[in-house]
Formats: sequence, C-alpha cells, structure tokens
Amino acid sequence: MRTVLRHPCLYLWFALAWPVSAMAEQASIIVQSTTSTANSGLYDHLLPRFEADSGVRVNVVAVGTGQAIRNAVNGDADVLLVHAKSAEEKFVTDGYGVERFDLMYNDFVFVGPPTDPAGLSGASSATDALARIASSEALFASRGDDSGTHKKELSLWRLASIEPFAASGTWYRETGSGMGATLNVAVGMDAYSITDRATWLSFANKHEFKILFEGDPLLLNQYGIILVNPLKHPHVKAKTGQVFVDWMIGGQGQQAIAAYRRDGKQLFFPNAR
Repeated sequence: MRTVLRHPCLYLWFALAWPVSAMAEQASIIVQSTTSTANSGLYDHLLPRFEADSGVRVNVVAVGTGQAIRNAVNGDADVLLVHAKSAEEKFVTDGYGVERFDLMYNDFVFVGPPTDPAGLSGASSATDALARIASSEALFASRGDDSGTHKKELSLWRLASIEPFAASGTWYRETGSGMGATLNVAVGMDAYSITDRATWLSFANKHEFKILFEGDPLLLNQYGIILVNPLKHPHVKAKTGQVFVDWMIGGQGQQAIAAYRRDGKQLFFPNAR
C-alpha cells in the first residue's frame, strides 16, 4: 500500500527517523475518536477490512471530541478522528496535527417523546426548535461534556440567542455523559435531546421516542481525520498512522464507509477529497 506524505516538513523527518524495518516494528496505532463512530458500530465494520489490507492493528479510544483532542494534544494518539471542525483546525494550526481531511458526514437530529410538548414537529428551523423548548420550558437533556455533539448544541443555542445555562438544573439538564447515556436520561425523563443520527439509529432503548425535527443544514455533522504531528511528539507512529489516514480517505475506506448500514439505512456518507 502506498503511503502519501502531504506535509513538507515530514519528508526530512521520515528520512532521518525511519529505518526500513520501522513498519514491522510499529504495526499498531492509537486512534483518539468520538463515541458516535464507536457506538454506531462503524469501527467494527471498518477496522477488520483495514487490518486485513495493511497488517496494522488499530486501537480506538472512544471519548467525547473535546477529550479526544486533549488526549491527542498530550501525545496520547497517532491519529485523531472527531467531529468539531473549528476545534480540529485549531489543533492543526497550533502544530499538533499535520493536516486535516474531511472524511465523512451525517447529521444531527432532535429526538423526544411522542407527546412533543414543545411542538418541535412544527418547527421551521433548528433555532426555532430550541426557542420552542426554551419558551415552553420543556425538559432538555444536554450531554454537557465538551463533545462534538455538545459543541454543536451550544452553537445552535448561540444562534438562537438563548442562554440555556440560566435554566441549568430546571428544564435544562446536563448529564456530563456520552450520547448513549444522555439518551437514556432523556427517555427516562421524557426530555428532548440532540443526537447524531448514527447513534440514534443504533440506540436500542428508544421506547416511543422518535425524531421530531431534522433536515436543517445547520445540523450537518462533519467528521475529520488528522495525523498527529511527530514533530510535536516524536513517539507518534507517523508512518503507520499515515497508512490509516490514506486508507480512510482513499477509495477502499470511502467505499467501506458508504457500505455500512444499520437496519438497511446508511449511517455515514463519505466525502473525502
């Protein structure tokens, strides 16, 4: 498999640091990743294919996007795969990542009880949906964990010119947990929540909850992939990590992403360029 280096500073680094046997010595990598890619079952679908093609084992650490980025900043990763584009771009600008690539996308959706007390099914936009929740003081379960989903939620509240933290502990509930746990809380309280579609389709405890609002372009959920910079952390397995990046954004990886389905529904849509 051909490995393509896209960052000019790395050419000299590889020439000096990588003997011919380096690949055999570093046949595993750590990927810091968001929980949605793991909880959806995507890695169970992708990684056996990649490992069969490359001989490289991938160890995934699935945490919220904010924590994944912090872990990568600390050098506890070879590759970062998350969904908060502005934070990813800062990660690269600050020198911790080599280059960011769009990888795939899906979308966020509002879910809630069938009674729909705030009338989200009649909302005209994502910000209108939030305004209806706030004005009716209907229960809303937020992840509150600095994940990519939480970052998206906060950006939508800002666009709606609503400060939800003033209602923290009343109708606005912060779980500080992952998406699955937050959805369980929402179902238990008959509360609304925002989730990525892949996690929702994979979530087994829906009861009568359903998607009540979707389709606003603001709810786009873009994922990116980044090689951690070995010039910042020399122990990073950059050559092996680049093999993974190249496979994911290349034809084999993109086709494998497109082929992944749950209950006949495609969960992620590849868009690497």
